[in-house]
Amino acid sequence: MQQCTGLLSLSRAGACVNNYLKLGHARPLNQSPHDGTIHCQTMEPASRTPGVLGLQVLLCSSLLLNALLVAHHILSALPAPSELLGAASNGGCSLSWSLQAARDAESVAATGCSGHGRVFLDGIVGEDGRPGCECNTCFQGPDCSVRTPDCTVDADSGDPMFLEPYWMRHAEASAVVFSGWHRMSYRATDGRFQSVELERIIKQLHRAVGNAVADDKHIVFGTGSAQLISALVYALSPDSNSGSSAGVVATAPYYPAYKTSTVLFDSRENHWEGSTATWANASGNSTMNEDIIEFVTSPNNPDAQLRRPVVGGASAIVDHAYYWPHFTHIPAPDDEDVMIFTASKLSGHASSRFGWALIRDEKVAQRVNDYIQQNTMGASRDTQLRMLGVIKAIVANLHGKDDIFAFGQDVMTAKWRKLNAVVSRSRRISLQKIPPQYCTYLGKIREPSPAYAWVKCEREEDGDCSDMLLKAKIITRPGDWCGASSRYTRISLLKSQDDFDLLLQRVTELVDAEEDTTAGSNSI
Repeated sequence: MQQCTGLLSLSRAGACVNNYLKLGHARPLNQSPHDGTIHCQTMEPASRTPGVLGLQVLLCSSLLLNALLVAHHILSALPAPSELLGAASNGGCSLSWSLQAARDAESVAATGCSGHGRVFLDGIVGEDGRPGCECNTCFQGPDCSVRTPDCTVDADSGDPMFLEPYWMRHAEASAVVFSGWHRMSYRATDGRFQSVELERIIKQLHRAVGNAVADDKHIVFGTGSAQLISALVYALSPDSNSGSSAGVVATAPYYPAYKTSTVLFDSRENHWEGSTATWANASGNSTMNEDIIEFVTSPNNPDAQLRRPVVGGASAIVDHAYYWPHFTHIPAPDDEDVMIFTASKLSGHASSRFGWALIRDEKVAQRVNDYIQQNTMGASRDTQLRMLGVIKAIVANLHGKDDIFAFGQDVMTAKWRKLNAVVSRSRRISLQKIPPQYCTYLGKIREPSPAYAWVKCEREEDGDCSDMLLKAKIITRPGDWCGASSRYTRISLLKSQDDFDLLLQRVTELVDAEEDTTAGSNSI
């Protein structure tokens, strides 16, 4: 408004002087003390004298010069035309320092790598000064267009790359840009290590999905679920001065990290006791049960079964990494004392290393916090910002056409159907049975869509199932790693479509060879 007034004042001052010079009957100019507007009044030619005429010329010239100076100052403060165009194209908000970062991000994202790889901002830089394609397993070449012949497929890793296409389709909703000075302090809001807004949106997510009662729980962030596993074992163990040690147990088949992390830290407050089979029938002995920490994975990794604690009186840590509608049906919100969740299996962002625990007891939550603060001073603030954007995008699309759980379930269900169709022809290997179940989130009966196939080798000579599949060029996770028989092995279905397509090809080759052998034997 001030800029427009200054320009109007200049126009009026020029008009007044022009009026005086041409008509010769202008009165002295009057300038408003409120808005600087210049008013020009007329008088009769009879009142002019040489002295008055000179004074009027001098006054008009002075006011015109002042108006020009004011206009110059205002015009120099206006943004350049290119900036105005940028503001118009960005909804009225002009960008400056973030433009180059945005260009770089979009440039690498636009490189297709033949659909079998990706370019990343932190990738290895080539001779052209730009990062090159990083190819999916069994693809190679500058643009990942060459299939590696006779390649062995990696079906061991739980890398959740099946969700990458979802985020590529929702690039704008999930993009996060922040300044170089964002959250440089060790602490965040109110001197804490955790984002208050991220806590709020996580609890909102649980309410909307209906998989956990979160509102009455303390929430603690960790660097992935791996850190939370160790922190919770520490928090639930007896005090170091008590002289006692808690036994850590899990029902086989179990997630191997429960054992490896407990053994690695080799604490005098806790130790690995193995399977719950030894302790499940000892629930009447309270002295024994007070010092037992039981890990419960539900749905279970590796066989996808929903589980409950089995050791009476034990301190249960319920790992709900896979308790989301793209992996399993949700019968009801869980309300255990201690529950773990991880972003890697919720959204697929495994590299962000972010997880959270919902804890009922304040003292236990404080001990977990103490462990994490001593260990890493909380989860990365950069990670927390990224996950805030990701979870907001998930919540905004629940039950809509862009629901991540509907997308994920469709992908995983299709994989399970195809694998089942091939394995059903075999007498050498079999898969776990998972019936369709009613899901409260979807409001309907859903087909199974597990994260893993729990494979059993049926032949007597295939005592090491993982080794048998390795000979068929399939890398799996051996069953004895999970506390089970080596006759079982785990196949991951979480990886990219490229990985699954090659897996299906290798399993098909194995089953076809079995059928050919059987046909040959029958002909003899």
